[in-house]
Amino acid sequence: MPARDYDSTRYSRLTQITVENVGNLKVAWSFSTGFVRGHEAAPLVAGNTMYVVTPWPNVLYALDLSRNGSLKWIYEPKPSRASQGVACCDVVNRGASYSAGRIYYNTLDMHTVAVDAATGREVWKIQLGDINRGESMTMAPLVVKGKVLVGNSGGEFGVRGWLSALDAATGRLLWRAFTTGPDADVLIGPNFKPFYAADRKKDLGVATWPPDAWKIGGGAVWGWISYDPELDLIYYGTSNPSPWNPDQRPGDNKWTCSLFARRPDTGEAIWAYQMVPHDEHDYDGVNENILLDLQLNGRKRRVLVHPDRNARMYVLDRATGEVLSAAPYAFQNVIESVDLNTGRPVMNRAKSTGLDKTVRDICPAAPGSKDWQPSAYSPQTGLLYVPHNNLCMEFEAVRANYIAGTPYVGAAVKMYAGPGGHRGEFTAWDPVAAKPAWKLLEKFPVWSGALATAGDVVFYGTMDGWFKAVHARTGALLWQYKAGSGIVGQPVTYLGPDGKQYVAVLAGVGGWSGAIVAGKLSPEDGTGALGFVNAMKDLPQATTRGGMLYVFSL
Repeated sequence: MPARDYDSTRYSRLTQITVENVGNLKVAWSFSTGFVRGHEAAPLVAGNTMYVVTPWPNVLYALDLSRNGSLKWIYEPKPSRASQGVACCDVVNRGASYSAGRIYYNTLDMHTVAVDAATGREVWKIQLGDINRGESMTMAPLVVKGKVLVGNSGGEFGVRGWLSALDAATGRLLWRAFTTGPDADVLIGPNFKPFYAADRKKDLGVATWPPDAWKIGGGAVWGWISYDPELDLIYYGTSNPSPWNPDQRPGDNKWTCSLFARRPDTGEAIWAYQMVPHDEHDYDGVNENILLDLQLNGRKRRVLVHPDRNARMYVLDRATGEVLSAAPYAFQNVIESVDLNTGRPVMNRAKSTGLDKTVRDICPAAPGSKDWQPSAYSPQTGLLYVPHNNLCMEFEAVRANYIAGTPYVGAAVKMYAGPGGHRGEFTAWDPVAAKPAWKLLEKFPVWSGALATAGDVVFYGTMDGWFKAVHARTGALLWQYKAGSGIVGQPVTYLGPDGKQYVAVLAGVGGWSGAIVAGKLSPEDGTGALGFVNAMKDLPQATTRGGMLYVFSL
């Protein structure tokens, strides 16, 4: 699976590559995908085969690891060309999952497919939504107890977010949990016991919205899912409310920007927690949830660690949803504090957005201090390795009109570098002490995933094309390789058929941050890519488009 384990640690126990020898890494082989949009997926390894999913048109390649990555087969789902028009932030795909001899992944045009891992034959393909309503699918699915868990994208098109479970054998829809709406639709019942009393009222998914606004209220589910087999709970976050203009949706706007714990068999909600009630800055809550057992204040706690877009590192009791800490891991000026008695943030009203005003120097910007790019945790060091952004923005809310399948944003945004002038950071965070152990600064947002290994080596990529290995305990640079395009993919490591440890990553700049290059956008229009272009005007001089898999070994 993309995170390697249900705990979403992205940690490998392999030890051949160490701090002493990582400087000897060289390219073992490479593979061109043939596509030049953002490559955000993690290569997937099962047995002696590597599987690679491309951005639209979502081609799946099977590569033979016993023959230096030679092509075994190609599966082409042929998604609708029109689906590209409802992808808010590039036509990306974040990867696949393997289970019981099949590869499961999503296509941009709202289909989930099951492919025979040995032959590339399509086993089933099911449509789960409608691109004409602005829905798309970019997330990597997770397979839990014979169920394929998938969610939709499209908060910038006024979709109604959901998470669905499909029967892994047949593709049949087993349950669907909406983010907004009445409790019956959100699958909230008698066993729903959120930690905070204010969240226990009936039908908050309706009552915290203007009449009928919840029907086009966003809360999409396009990020990561974790699973605790002992508690039998899946965990995931929901995206921003629609539209970005907060004046059009007074109220807390439940359950957007929230974390959910659900039973995988039925989808029944057990608890939920909203990080940002009435989101005014596009602070989606879809980022990864790392499941750890930590010693906190002299007591062992089963926790969920969530680095949110709002720059807070949430540590929650994963059985109850209680917030144990929420310290900032990056510079921010929007939330003054988080009240642990109520769970609610204390907002800096000077950074509140709305109609008829332009608010400057909001930090973090709309992509947050960290967007989807996943962290990695090492049990050896006790540190979480967080790739993230250092961006601020100017925000002006405007009136948005809803027309199905068209953008429903309601804001004019311009982003720029945060304090210090750099736009990216890579932070080693101590979740027990709730503070950084060390931090690296990068010129551009660090939009790649992270990988931690038992050799005390941590890998990540940069948008100007450097693939780096750093010391897990100090952050010292140990090795780097210049790829042909910026790296926004997720590195992985595996043991090859020859018994050697390999490291693999996809290079191919794009995604929201790299849209100026992947989409050939004009640097003259700073509002392009929902304001990200303004922060990335120099990226075209630093890297070019591309789609290449690199595999390294000693």
